[in-house]
Amino acid sequence: MSSSVSHKKIQKFINGEIDETSDLLAREEPLEIRLGFGPEKEREQMRLAVTMRTPGDDINLVMGFLLTEGIIQSQQDLISLKHCEDQGKESSKGNVVRAELSPLKELSAEHFQRNFYMSSSCGVCGKTSIEAVHVHCENRALSSGWKVSTEILASLPGKLRAKQLVFEHTGGIHAAAAFDENGELMALAEDVGRHNALDKLIGHLLINKTAAGLLLVSGRASFELVQKAAVFGFPLLAAVGAPSSLAVDLAEETGMALVGFLRQDRFNLYSGFGILAPSTKSV
Repeated sequence: MSSSVSHKKIQKFINGEIDETSDLLAREEPLEIRLGFGPEKEREQMRLAVTMRTPGDDINLVMGFLLTEGIIQSQQDLISLKHCEDQGKESSKGNVVRAELSPLKELSAEHFQRNFYMSSSCGVCGKTSIEAVHVHCENRALSSGWKVSTEILASLPGKLRAKQLVFEHTGGIHAAAAFDENGELMALAEDVGRHNALDKLIGHLLINKTAAGLLLVSGRASFELVQKAAVFGFPLLAAVGAPSSLAVDLAEETGMALVGFLRQDRFNLYSGFGILAPSTKSV
């Protein structure tokens, strides 16, 4: 966790008194994603994206980003994915990742037209047009007969919070977690950017060949999070916060169940109404 947090001296004001102390903050640094592509003897390089992220799990982050942006469809589209260690500037060390595409993998013209600068708060606003955010949202959700109980859904926020180590120390970070059909935690990722946290999670699942299960995010359910979840094939996205109207529209289009305001005793189901199993509690 040391690479994910930073110690800062602060003045804390409580009940009229000022105390000199220190605080733990979630780190935020730029990550540049570079792309190598083209035929074997005519390789080219482009600076694909810069995202503000919490250092750590960078390879997972880039893997998830490449998949959810439609640049790759599987790991087979990549030759290598690694940090660039020969950077001249000290500030760039550890903050540049290069992805080498297979010589057989072609890039579409739209990838050269995108503006991929992303702040930690928003990954969509860097796109050049609203059409560009509709990226390969085929319906990869599980079969319509798949069910989840309300008890399992209600248990997820507590399980997520118990594993949010960086949030526990800083209070300033987002999380995305994948659970299996029994509500058991499979993987969790944290980042100052909600879209980065989800890309880190998806990258981890992809690299470890783990199937999509239930997805829970610690904040609101934005259009972009639904898009990324749909690309990977999550059948259900649950959020502690509210969804946007566009997020609900996309969830309906892709056949994904979308849950908002998830608490231990209540939640709202906005799409995928057939996914809930009857309660197992005795009456």
